[in-house]
Amino acid sequence: QVQVVESGGGLVQAGGSLRLSCVPSGRIFSINDMGWHRQAPGKQRELVAVIASGGTTKYADSVKGRFTISRDNAKNTVYLQMNSLKPEDTGIYYCYNQVSTTASSSTVYWGQGTQVTVSS
Repeated sequence: QVQVVESGGGLVQAGGSLRLSCVPSGRIFSINDMGWHRQAPGKQRELVAVIASGGTTKYADSVKGRFTISRDNAKNTVYLQMNSLKPEDTGIYYCYNQVSTTASSSTVYWGQGTQVTVSS
């Protein structure tokens, strides 16, 4: 069993910054992709950013140049640094991790979500 714990959400004014963290723990053989999705009120969940085990990153167009995803493989931790925040960044941010519990199988585990609210 793998548990995922997120932290770092909160309330910030437009133009401000927040840093989200996410740590999976439990029976982990390796972690492949790590990333963040978000869901704004009344909207579908969307990909924000993802980082592969080798460090390759991908971002939603709406956050390019403002958000940075990174990971510390030694700590099994993924971070999302969010700068120049806008009210439209408001939503619940969900961390996900593609975890291999054996050498031949992997499962995606999600965090419980952390609220990010950006006031204008």
